[in-house]
Amino acid sequence: MNNLYLNIKKFKKLFVFIFDLIIWNISFYLTFGINKNSFSLLGFENLFLKCLILLNICFSVIFICFKLYNKIWRYADVEDFFYICFATFCSNFVFCIISVFLNMNLGIRTYVIFLLISEFSVCLSRIIYRINIVLGKNFNYNFKRKRLLIVGAGEASAMVLKEIYKKNDSEYLPICIADDDRAKINRSILGTKVYGSTYQIPEICEKENIEIILFSIINISNSDKRRILDICARTNLEVRVIPKIYETFFSEPSIVPSIRNVEIEDLLGREPVIFDAKQYGEYIINKNILVTGGGGSIGSELCRQIYNLKPKKLIILDICENGAYDIQQELIMKHKNSKIKLEVEIASIRDKNKIDLIFKEKNIDVVFHAAAHKHVPLMETDPEEAIKNNVFGTLNLAVSAQKYKVKKFVLISTDKAVNPTSVMGASKRVCELIIQFMAISSKFTEFVAVRFGNVLGSNGSVIPLFKEQIKNGGPVTVTHPDIIRYFMTIPEAVSLVMTAGALAKGGEIFVLDMGEPVKIRDLAENLIRLSGFIPNEEIKIEFIGIRPGEKLFEELLISDENCQKTENNKIYIEKPAEFNINFFQENMKLLYNASHKNNGVEIRKILVKFVGLKI
Repeated sequence: MNNLYLNIKKFKKLFVFIFDLIIWNISFYLTFGINKNSFSLLGFENLFLKCLILLNICFSVIFICFKLYNKIWRYADVEDFFYICFATFCSNFVFCIISVFLNMNLGIRTYVIFLLISEFSVCLSRIIYRINIVLGKNFNYNFKRKRLLIVGAGEASAMVLKEIYKKNDSEYLPICIADDDRAKINRSILGTKVYGSTYQIPEICEKENIEIILFSIINISNSDKRRILDICARTNLEVRVIPKIYETFFSEPSIVPSIRNVEIEDLLGREPVIFDAKQYGEYIINKNILVTGGGGSIGSELCRQIYNLKPKKLIILDICENGAYDIQQELIMKHKNSKIKLEVEIASIRDKNKIDLIFKEKNIDVVFHAAAHKHVPLMETDPEEAIKNNVFGTLNLAVSAQKYKVKKFVLISTDKAVNPTSVMGASKRVCELIIQFMAISSKFTEFVAVRFGNVLGSNGSVIPLFKEQIKNGGPVTVTHPDIIRYFMTIPEAVSLVMTAGALAKGGEIFVLDMGEPVKIRDLAENLIRLSGFIPNEEIKIEFIGIRPGEKLFEELLISDENCQKTENNKIYIEKPAEFNINFFQENMKLLYNASHKNNGVEIRKILVKFVGLKI
């Protein structure tokens, strides 16, 4: 049966052409009979046959030249029907001219009648086919499809509705629309009515037995988007969103396959920080760039954005060969004709000699240092590894950068370096001090640190864990009901890093205005709701206790007393504390000895004195 269907599908164009031949012939026979007031061909057999042959030749040539059999009529719109009407008119016109020229003049009345009948018949056949598709879809799939509420009555929603109505196998059944524009309420888009405002979404969903909500507004502020998604979350229904409009048009031929589940990124509630390449990208263009930890979540996004700015050479350094290979192959596939040199160095930043050799050979202009041990609980267990890798790996890179006159060195730090309560946070605070120390003595290299909060979707982020737990039916584990965090997306983090590189003059610690902090419990509940489940009923939330080294409340990254503004109103510079070089050098020696003796107890004692680690 399947083979028969495939064979029919293979010759579908031929079947449509034969069907059109039948329509043309029947239409001409009806025209001939109407004009002669008789459907008998007695006495006119020869003329009828000659005209019929000429007609079929004219119509066939014109329809094929117009490429009407390359169209998929299940997706036909007004333009397509106009096109076939025009093709039919042209066919009639050519048939009329040639028949008169060959002395087969049928009279103006015959030509007009045939034009009307043929136009009507050809269009009607397509209309019936389209109606059959729509009705067949509605009758066959109503019981399988999810009742859909669309949020937003704009162009994007019209695109979605049009796409849904064209697809036989769509999983959605549009029921109604919600929109805050009062002028649109009680009006319809493609037959789907706008029932009320977004504030009425819970009532609409209950009244109409909605099963899934589609957020379909593109041009909207993040605060309004968060407000509407919060309302949607109260329904405990699954919520999905359409992609950004440029993603739809340039990466997908159809909008419906691009519809995705709501991500926590949609709930940031503030405008994202976007890197202004024209204003800040000059220091990367046509330069040799090194990204350490280039295979990680932050490092790989750095590589993507840097590559788009057309550096002369991009060097991806990582100890993990899999991550480095993945981003290398991604960039090669995405930029097949690029002339940018792309190199991968598998090396540890702990290896002082290898790092020195890389700087010596590569003529590096800019370093983005993203390599680090980041997992707080793991570094509490093995503090010596945090010191060896984070602290002295950074020192190795910084010394080589200064030695070989790198123009800019950008360290990626963390909010956990502020009043640290963990070894990982303390190690990153020491890294910031290294940057300040190097900036004091450096005459050529501009050293700068960039500090930000939790990065959504990065390695170690809580969001992927929550998603996996929800996928597996729960429970979702939260450390404490009152724990709060600041959040940003990976592209935002990378944008901050690259902007800081442009603003750097040496020794600064840049921080981001990250908006309001988010309660992790609220975040987990919203993610559960937006996945279509009821928190603590269908998916349980369990509180498992604060992990070793973890803070309950994050320190505020931005404060008017301790920060100064930059030309970018989302980025601030933390005013550096007074720097004691002798104190710094003494404690660095102590840390080196303790870490190479693997003495975790001594490391903690030194960090308490050095950077104020709270044990």
